[in-house]
Amino acid sequence: MSGPQPVVPAELRQTLRRLKLGQALDTLPERLVLAAKHGLGHAEFLELVLTDEVARRDRTSAALRARAAHLDPKMALEAWDPTTQVTYDRAVLDELVSLRFVEASQNVFVLGPVGTGKTFIATALGHIACRKRVKVLFERADKLFRRLKATRLDGTHEAEVRKLVGTDLLIIDDFALQKLDATETSDFYELVVERHKAASTVLTSNRGPEEWLGMLADPLLAQSAVDRLQSAAWELVMEGESYRQRERPSIGGEKP
Repeated sequence: MSGPQPVVPAELRQTLRRLKLGQALDTLPERLVLAAKHGLGHAEFLELVLTDEVARRDRTSAALRARAAHLDPKMALEAWDPTTQVTYDRAVLDELVSLRFVEASQNVFVLGPVGTGKTFIATALGHIACRKRVKVLFERADKLFRRLKATRLDGTHEAEVRKLVGTDLLIIDDFALQKLDATETSDFYELVVERHKAASTVLTSNRGPEEWLGMLADPLLAQSAVDRLQSAAWELVMEGESYRQRERPSIGGEKP
């Protein structure tokens, strides 16, 4: 806003800080100008200031939850480049963004060739869920199964599985990129069975579900796990040019 900003009295600054509302001072001068311009009453002005504070705290809280969930902060949906030549069913994405699939304990498969933005979209769903205070965890498949193997050795396996089972939205990235051995297959089967109809799982993969069967060590466990996953799953297929190529740095900051 143009023109001089009103000065906030030192006593008011001190009071706001004592009430742990010190960050309200960042927008308070603008709100004072707006209140004077529109003739807001005391209650309206107070509501405006407190609404700013609630929004700020919500953003901070969501960012903390996203960090704890291992979500890349650069992969929020608002950062997605809509000019990309990647094609997908926008109606399906709109449905997923609503998070009704989480409320219904349904699953999501984000499928497509390497580099088409599968991880980005899955992460973006995680960010939206964090903003709605959903318990989220993002895991890369190979790291997840390695960690589960390690927990078998130090006696923390049961606790780790409980943590994964208790997550409202579990995102497993790059699933079936490489074959799972017998132990990894068993861990995957256990997770699927325990989470079936109780929580939502998002899997990103450059292979379709019919190919996953051949990537798991035990055919019976594989069939049982994949059938459960597919019984209540949305599929979002990403096709087209590599989205990653659009994220490369370039001179002047222009997109390649």
